[in-house]
Amino acid sequence: MARSVERYDGRVRRQRRVRKKVLGTPERPRLTVFRSAHHIYAQLIDDTAGVTLAAASTVEPTMRERDDVRGRNQAAARAVGLLIAERAKAKGLTAVVFDRNGYVYHGVVRAVAEGAREGELEL
Repeated sequence: MARSVERYDGRVRRQRRVRKKVLGTPERPRLTVFRSAHHIYAQLIDDTAGVTLAAASTVEPTMRERDDVRGRNQAAARAVGLLIAERAKAKGLTAVVFDRNGYVYHGVVRAVAEGAREGELEL
């Protein structure tokens, strides 16, 4: 149990350190990624107003209906990235600031970023 608490605390410290520098604005919101044990979530956040502009995750019914998206793998993460890019385009956003949320830029976190880039979102 102690090891998991240390990992969590380390991630929270990294979050706070990065959050001092990374700020989402209405023109260029922050694209933040959260990965749980079973799912992957992405949000576009405007930090100046404190609102979430768009969100996407593998929990949504549209994602659960797809056969190629199962749980928290890289294919699912890429699909979440494409979906968040599509929703950002619908709101007229073309550029975002990527916030890896304290996670290593590897695996599913990287797949979300690549999916967003495939969706023509500038990171």
